[in-house]
Amino acid sequence: MDLSHGGPGDGPPGGLLGEQIQPPSHHFSPEQRALLYEDALYTVLHRLGQPEPNHVTEASELLRYLQEAFHVEPEEHQQALQRVRELEKPIFCLKATVKQAKGILGKDVSGFSDPYCLLGIEQGVSVPGGSPGSRHRQKAVVRHTIPEEQTHRTQVITQTLNPVWDETFILEFEDITNASFHLDMWDLDTVESVRQKLGELTDLHGLRRIFKEARKDKGQDDFLGNVVLRLQDLHCREDQWYPLEPRTETYPDRGQCHLQFQLIHKRRATSASRSQPSYTVHLHLLQQLVSHEVTQHQAGSTSWDGSLSPQAATVLFLHATQKDLSDFHQSMAQWLAYSRLYQSLEFPSSCLLHPITSIEYQWIQGRLKAEQQEELAASFSSLLAYGLSLIRRFRSVFPLSVSDSPARLQSLLRVLVQMCKMKAFGELCPNTAPLPQLVTEALQTGTTEWFHLKQQHHQPMMQGILEAGKALLGLVQDVIGDLHQCQRTWDKIFHNTLKIHLFSMAFRELQWLVAKRVQDHTTAVGDAVSPEMGESLFQLYISLKELYQLRPSSSERDGVLALDNFHRWFQPAIPSWLQKTYNVALARVQRAVQMDELVPLGELTKHSTSAVDLSTCFAQISHTARQLDWPDPEEAFMITVKFVEDTCRLALVYCSLIKARARELSSGQKDQGQAANMLCVVVNDMEQLRLVIGKLPTQLAWEALEQRVGAVLEQGQLQNTLHAQLQSALAGLGHEIRTGVRTLAEQLEVGIAKHIQKLVGVRESVLPEDAILPLMKFLEVELCYMNTNLVQENFSRSVAAPALGVLTTSPSPPTAPPSWAPASVLRGVTAPALGVLTTSPSPPTAPPSWASASVLRGGGESLW
Repeated sequence: MDLSHGGPGDGPPGGLLGEQIQPPSHHFSPEQRALLYEDALYTVLHRLGQPEPNHVTEASELLRYLQEAFHVEPEEHQQALQRVRELEKPIFCLKATVKQAKGILGKDVSGFSDPYCLLGIEQGVSVPGGSPGSRHRQKAVVRHTIPEEQTHRTQVITQTLNPVWDETFILEFEDITNASFHLDMWDLDTVESVRQKLGELTDLHGLRRIFKEARKDKGQDDFLGNVVLRLQDLHCREDQWYPLEPRTETYPDRGQCHLQFQLIHKRRATSASRSQPSYTVHLHLLQQLVSHEVTQHQAGSTSWDGSLSPQAATVLFLHATQKDLSDFHQSMAQWLAYSRLYQSLEFPSSCLLHPITSIEYQWIQGRLKAEQQEELAASFSSLLAYGLSLIRRFRSVFPLSVSDSPARLQSLLRVLVQMCKMKAFGELCPNTAPLPQLVTEALQTGTTEWFHLKQQHHQPMMQGILEAGKALLGLVQDVIGDLHQCQRTWDKIFHNTLKIHLFSMAFRELQWLVAKRVQDHTTAVGDAVSPEMGESLFQLYISLKELYQLRPSSSERDGVLALDNFHRWFQPAIPSWLQKTYNVALARVQRAVQMDELVPLGELTKHSTSAVDLSTCFAQISHTARQLDWPDPEEAFMITVKFVEDTCRLALVYCSLIKARARELSSGQKDQGQAANMLCVVVNDMEQLRLVIGKLPTQLAWEALEQRVGAVLEQGQLQNTLHAQLQSALAGLGHEIRTGVRTLAEQLEVGIAKHIQKLVGVRESVLPEDAILPLMKFLEVELCYMNTNLVQENFSRSVAAPALGVLTTSPSPPTAPPSWAPASVLRGVTAPALGVLTTSPSPPTAPPSWASASVLRGGGESLW
């Protein structure tokens, strides 16, 4: 699977990099791959030492892994394996470092010793059980068993019980199964006069040592202890303290010696080892295996987390150990391999932090050869350029639709920060500009590039001023969305790592680009603004207003902005906006009235659907005014005057339309009671409208407007204009309501008159109480219905209307009332009938009697 063009992770596709950055290839030619494969097989076949705890033990498993990692066919693999087996074996070596010792015996008169070590490898003799304690101890293990030319000696450290040598020796051996490592520690004995020794005498114990030395041969060194180890028991790398074994039981505790071992190869027979430096071969092997690891994870639809498989870790460990690569060169190889792979494959940039830290810790000026310094410097420059290219395009490389994008960007920034802080980077790339400056320039360039890409994306298929406006609106909305992301997410990441305020920088760049295009567009539109263009400009104005509100505080930006006073570009569109607002509201009012059946919405809500729709309509006008929020105070006042004027006009239009709707619904109905019911609803709708109109000062924020225009208007001008408009509208609505209530009262008067007329013709045999009962029932039912279906204020108006004076005065002819019907009776009619005002009986479930044709007959046709 070829991943040279990358994936969706930190390292994006190489094709997106443009012409500036070309990622270095991590692939090798067939010849290079064959040589590298041979060296890897050689490493496994000539493995030394015990396996590490987490490493693979079986050679067959490692060979299978290498076959997969190098994409070698089975037949080719067997041929290569056979060729490697026929190669000459390497020279096996034990790299032994005598670090130090502690707690050794003091053999001199002074109580100290002058220790040194003899060490070598005994061939062909196996130490049983891995411990020298079970075999016969020899007085001089190394001197008597290992040829002198194969014996190595450390320096003498004088007068100490805790010597430090830190000396390294290379000990060759042939067969690891029958070889053992020997180390003897001795106290150097020098020929001194008795006078000198007596001068060093400190106690009786020292005196005994003088007598003992006098009996032994001159120049004979004292044995301090030894360490004997089987090579086959060692790991590839060992680093620990070993107890010094005694020759006799006289002094069993002889201290410890710190030894470090490494099983290495010399004269490897592979072509790669003979023709290339060990460091270079290991770098290429690391690059090949890591590339395979990343590929395997991507094939399984997962991302590589930087952890090597046990097979890869084992092979790389064996290869570095056998080639005796230092920790520094291993870290450098890891850095070079990972930094190159990162530019074309998908894996976390955090994998680069460990080699950077390791190189920095071990860096010594002049440690590398000239070509290695050039290679390292090139890797720094390449990764820096590549990282800046990712930062330049961070919006697309690290999309927020992928949950870990912020963490990946932050990891990349940390890697670049750590790299640029390295002593090695400072010495090898001395002319590089400071990283914050480079990142800022990349962000500025990337922001401009992103804007142009978005502009191309919104480019309309058809060329026209309206289409251009829609495209520009979409572009501005994308800019707003991007700035929100910068503000919420990205700014914190760049500021925490590099002290860069991304949001402020992005806003400065984008607002300038947006302003230029909006100015060009509004200039092209000109002063003649059609309704369609006015709607387009209004949406653009609202979006620009939202964009401008995102501006950083004055302390975070320099000078003026290109979007300052942007509202002036839209002045020619204001009449179109106001007219469109009125037209839309008028259409909604007309539609609401046309759909209204003039039926109360409920027991508690006594107005009909159109009153609710009207409230929503007026709220929309107020919302439009708040959206507009024109910055210029004087022009804002004029716009508000227009909004109030249009709202009041709509209120009067509504009154006219709702009355017409009532006439339309009641025309042709035989049941005049239904007409009266509608009249109640109409009156209630007008009362609801009056309440809505009364909220205009709050909805249009007159108080805030008055504070803004105080410096440009004469005192009292707002009061005289806006409040006068409002009071005039409220007065007109009040007149309409009173007229409706009067009509209801007149209809009630007709019913009362009819019942009184009937009283005139009642026979004298009928009791007065029975004669007046129909009138009383009529009043009770009608007033109860009005009380239920009129808002309280309108009900009170209807009862107090002059039309009800018929109850206290005799109707004009026909004839005089009967003698048994005194005026006091007629006057008393009003008392029980109006009792409904205080008792407020529940409305009857059945329609009131006057809902049939018998009530208000002849008076329901007049709907003012």
